[in-house]
Amino acid sequence: MRALITIAVIAAGPAWAEGIDTATIQRGQQIYATNCAACHGANLQGQPDWKHRLATGRMPAPPHDVTGHSWHHSDRDLFNLTKLGVAAVVGDGYESDMPAFAGKLSDDEITAVLDYIKSTWPARAQASQAKITAADEAAPP
Repeated sequence: MRALITIAVIAAGPAWAEGIDTATIQRGQQIYATNCAACHGANLQGQPDWKHRLATGRMPAPPHDVTGHSWHHSDRDLFNLTKLGVAAVVGDGYESDMPAFAGKLSDDEITAVLDYIKSTWPARAQASQAKITAADEAAPP
């Protein structure tokens, strides 16, 4: 019985997808192609050897497909990393080639990009990321 319930929840889709229409995902895909694909890849594949530091000491751009770790982060974290840049979120002098998109992309545009990225993940990764987001939203400030 438990397996049937789990399958039903995954089949229903993650909470973030409720109310997201195809037009928003297509808009996010276009914004991604213009602003993100140069580093993260046209197919969300990331830069080669993305788990190993570059000669500069910085990390290459990770993939945003299921082979990467984007789905291990809450919506809030993904949004802040995109809007503020990795260095601002991580702190402690962390250096990254990831720019902040505040002032370049609106909050709605950032959200559309994230909706597009999440729409490419398999249902299991979407469900896992939705749980991470729910736990983050439930955590006290």
